[in-house]
Amino acid sequence: MIYYPQQKTVTVLMKQIFWKPLRLFILLVVLSLFGMHSVWAQQAKPLNLATFDHNRYHFGFILGVNQMLFSVKPIENLPFIKWTSTELPDFYAVDSAFVYSVNSTPTPGFSIGIVGNLHITPFLDLRFIPTLSFGERILNYNILTYKNDVGTFVEMKKSIASTHVEFPLELKYKSHRLNNVSAYVLGGVKYSIDLASQKKAQQNTNDITVKLNRHDISLELGVGFDFYTTYFKFGTEIKMGYGLNNLIIRESNLYTNSIDQLKSKVFLLSFTFEG
Repeated sequence: MIYYPQQKTVTVLMKQIFWKPLRLFILLVVLSLFGMHSVWAQQAKPLNLATFDHNRYHFGFILGVNQMLFSVKPIENLPFIKWTSTELPDFYAVDSAFVYSVNSTPTPGFSIGIVGNLHITPFLDLRFIPTLSFGERILNYNILTYKNDVGTFVEMKKSIASTHVEFPLELKYKSHRLNNVSAYVLGGVKYSIDLASQKKAQQNTNDITVKLNRHDISLELGVGFDFYTTYFKFGTEIKMGYGLNNLIIRESNLYTNSIDQLKSKVFLLSFTFEG
């Protein structure tokens, strides 16, 4: 007897995973535009830090909440591939298995970094923000195992904790300052190195851990607002990052060999304090 679970297709799952943070990103952009419209309606006020943007460079720090996840592309015809017992390291006395889907679940994390800002033109800045980010991502495997011709459905989760040292280089294009508020958009590239995934994989010798390449390069895009207070500039920012490198390290098991490409994706809500 085979138990077939009531589950969503891989396509539906991937759409949910991708669109949930993206919908939030779009919503925040729309709300920001409405907020800027209300700011434009304000009357002129005395300027705080009137000469702040005249300085060639300045520094600050950043605090943020992140959501790390994976963009998972399974191998072709994954549900029809039969995996033998030698490729099932976490299953005992199992004859074979089929992997029906692989997807990623995000979890919240946090980021902290240092802001270095160089004024190129009155409306264009170059920013370098060395950052330390902590987070965790979960890979979910929906597996149908067979033992003595009896099928059993199993959902296996593989948790991957990460500590990223990140080096983003961004161009920030600012709007004209209106009273004590200005809006901006930004884009750039980020190099990151994961200090935790390999170390944890080596320590957990009794558990099969999915190993990742430590180095990654990402493209970033975001929007935000700067608020000029009496003593410092406070900023709020939302940003999406999309990894370019395939992070999976292949080993002789279904957890790695069932995945064709595994790329990072990060949503970040951050607050900057610059002086």
